[in-house]
Amino acid sequence: MNDDNHMQDRDDGTQEESGENLMAQFLNEPVHALRAVKRGDVVEGTVVAIGRDEILVDIGLKSEAVLPIRELFSSGYGSMDEIHNNSTVLVYVTQPETPEGHAIVSIKKARQERQWRIAQEQHDRGDILEAKVLESNRGGLIVDLDGLRGFVPISQIRDLKREDTAENAETQAKLQAMVGKMLKLKIIEINRNRNRLILSERLAVQEWRTKRRDELLSELQVGEVRKGIVSNLAHFGAFIDLGGADGLVHISQLAHTRVNHPSEVLKVGQEVEVQVLSVDRERKKIALSIKRTEVDPWTTVEQRYLPGQVVTGTITKITPFGAFARVEYGVEGLIHVSEIYPSTNDAKSVLKEGQEIQVRILRIETDRRRLGLSMRQVDALDAEVPAEDSPEADATPPPAPATAHPEPKAVHAPVPVPAPTSEPATALGAALSAAFSRQQAEKNSQNEEGEQPNL
Repeated sequence: MNDDNHMQDRDDGTQEESGENLMAQFLNEPVHALRAVKRGDVVEGTVVAIGRDEILVDIGLKSEAVLPIRELFSSGYGSMDEIHNNSTVLVYVTQPETPEGHAIVSIKKARQERQWRIAQEQHDRGDILEAKVLESNRGGLIVDLDGLRGFVPISQIRDLKREDTAENAETQAKLQAMVGKMLKLKIIEINRNRNRLILSERLAVQEWRTKRRDELLSELQVGEVRKGIVSNLAHFGAFIDLGGADGLVHISQLAHTRVNHPSEVLKVGQEVEVQVLSVDRERKKIALSIKRTEVDPWTTVEQRYLPGQVVTGTITKITPFGAFARVEYGVEGLIHVSEIYPSTNDAKSVLKEGQEIQVRILRIETDRRRLGLSMRQVDALDAEVPAEDSPEADATPPPAPATAHPEPKAVHAPVPVPAPTSEPATALGAALSAAFSRQQAEKNSQNEEGEQPNL
């Protein structure tokens, strides 16, 4: 009996000691460790209950912390759409303990701390971000990075030169024009203690374009048509931004007409359609054409113009042998120096580039893409140049009447035929002049026969 009681006492002691060890182990686990918090701490918590006016958040205290509903945002992080039971939130301790034993926390004040943590991660990864420009100042731009105010110095703005200064009125105007725009940015300096966040648009765009260029080079196909923006003009052609990579349109591929400089047909910022001519992936070069995307006007030029037609032309180039005139976009013709009016041996003394003139089309050579034009023949009356379907065009001078007798030997000198006062200007005039001459010759012949003596 004594042995049984002794065994029972020993068992009870062992159980009591085991229970104490388990409780100590349970309380020592981190999840159950009570934390001490103070005002200003930013801690993570778990939502345990959502009420009408408040949300209870477990932040590791002996009782849940209270998050007022009025602290929530209308959208995004910290809004009712993103908070639900068991969700994890970052909160700012505004009051460690109330008389009721609850801590009061704020999600608004914690949101900025949360964004600083995210910004640090973005900086460490070298992410390219997008932020809206809030305002400008003498040194650069202020941007909103999800609640954080960041600064973009003038030297880090892509469209400004590094030597531009805040005192320059033109620089300030450019900065002001950027307010409200979204920029691609990269964090280049971050210091939470000093509340310092510096960003660069120049580096972000450079890295983004490098990445995008590689993507475009791998996906572009010869012959496909794409839209782009004119990014720069040079004397040899135009650069077109295809959305991350620039392609070159050589001056010969700008238009079907003669182009002396790309600025004659394009301007920076203009949207255009281009066709891909070639893609050099090793040298990372893209050749483009604007001309290939347009209908060649020479294929239908004979449907719109006829020889003899008078049209308006614009002088595009003057050469020692004449001048070129554009009669429509893509269609030019040559006015030879002999067809310039007033007559001259130097076209520059009569014409100048950009001048509009009236010209008559002399010939159309579609296969050679050439027009022969004349200024000198514009003033000729329509009656003097019969149309192809007019009666005068088909009329031929009547044949000279046959002589009844052989021409006798003249006794007297024939009456001279008066010479025309001027050269006939047209074929019709020449025909009339010839007929008049024949009639006069017949009269002279008859007079001579009447005066011959009888044999």
